[in-house]
Amino acid sequence: MVNEWAGARVLVVGLARSGAAVARLLLRHGAQVTITDRRRAEELGKEANELARMGARLVVGGHPESLFDQPWDEVVKNPGVPYSAHPVAEAIRRGIPVVTELEVAWRIRPENWLGITGTNGKTTTTSWVGHMLEVAGVPHRVAGNIGVPLCDVVEAIDSEEWLVAELSSFQLQGTLRFRPHIGAILNIYPAHLDYHGGLEAYAAAKKNMFVNQGPEDYAVLNGGRKDEHQLMAGVRARPARFGGPRRPGVPGMAVEGDRVLWWDGFRAEPVCAVGDVALPGEHNLENFLAAGTLAVLAGASLSAVATSGRTFRGVEHRMEFVRQWQGVTFYNDSKATNPEAAFRALGAFPKNVIWIAGGLDRGDDYRRLLPLLQEGRVKTVLTMGQSGPRIAALAQEVGIPVRRVADVEEAVRIAVSLARGGDVVLLSPGAASWDQYRSFEERGRMFKEAVNKL
Repeated sequence: MVNEWAGARVLVVGLARSGAAVARLLLRHGAQVTITDRRRAEELGKEANELARMGARLVVGGHPESLFDQPWDEVVKNPGVPYSAHPVAEAIRRGIPVVTELEVAWRIRPENWLGITGTNGKTTTTSWVGHMLEVAGVPHRVAGNIGVPLCDVVEAIDSEEWLVAELSSFQLQGTLRFRPHIGAILNIYPAHLDYHGGLEAYAAAKKNMFVNQGPEDYAVLNGGRKDEHQLMAGVRARPARFGGPRRPGVPGMAVEGDRVLWWDGFRAEPVCAVGDVALPGEHNLENFLAAGTLAVLAGASLSAVATSGRTFRGVEHRMEFVRQWQGVTFYNDSKATNPEAAFRALGAFPKNVIWIAGGLDRGDDYRRLLPLLQEGRVKTVLTMGQSGPRIAALAQEVGIPVRRVADVEEAVRIAVSLARGGDVVLLSPGAASWDQYRSFEERGRMFKEAVNKL
């Protein structure tokens, strides 16, 4: 394969983890790399020094106008850097291609990509696909938005191995030629609208998963959602689906009665009983169907999928069982950073839930949760953060007691004082963490620490 990066003049905007990974990869492929970051040199640490030793030029402490005194062949932006940032906006104005790490990684190693995106369920589904392929003995590597930069792994795996990649809308928006052999959009709900500028633009970024696919590829969608037809419009790849009724010629995994079935497009085969899927909640059953569909398309056997359904233990901060204490069960779902994710978590429990909710207020519509609150599943709501008052008002509307707490530690103390044997204490904030915590991971860890001190 021709090395298209040899001698290419590339500006990397934003160091961070994926920025450093893409810079290292491009330098190894002979590119002339300049890295610009708003942080000062002393804030960037050893990684910046290592890149400088490899030959990168660093422009730190801001993005000066002089960056564009020289021509660039391509600009690679860190996914979190907004398109309004000066070097990105200026590159677009000048007609210079602006991409993300995903595009670079794919162009260096385009074989056997299995991409997974969606508003909710990405990490669990991606991890579950990896687990299924592991059980099946199918060579693979899991990377991407799950915490492993794609550019750190593309050179380390054979072309025959599957690269199972969790992909965010931020990553997908910055693609031009990216083409996974198997691509999946799990679901789309309002999220990151401040970054994308609206739901339509957010959905368009997600749909970049399918844009370059051809008839020999697979586009996998949620058969239980109304937007399936809209997302498939103009897609040239072969359709596959999880959930929903069978369709002739369209393979996928779905539930019929109390059984999970694989449908190859013409014939159904049993996979397992619904009750065999270890992770709780309808949303995790949906994640299992999605992961199973993707894993089978990648070569896993149905028996491996069934075994994985029984043995996969989930992902930290996503409906994570913490412990049982005096008959009370604690779950950490700190990754529930939007109302839809909280809705799915609450739906996993029929009654006796003490719900810890609230966080950064991004104007989300919490009325989506009203039907579940009216069903009597939640006995008490403990609210925190900026969005807490809006969640409290909704709970009070249906007569559910509400207590305001300062943070997750106080929430655990109050929950313990209210809980009785058989109750569930569920941290599922339905909001981002940044009003009080550096990340949803920090919020979840602090919750678990408080629970484990009981």
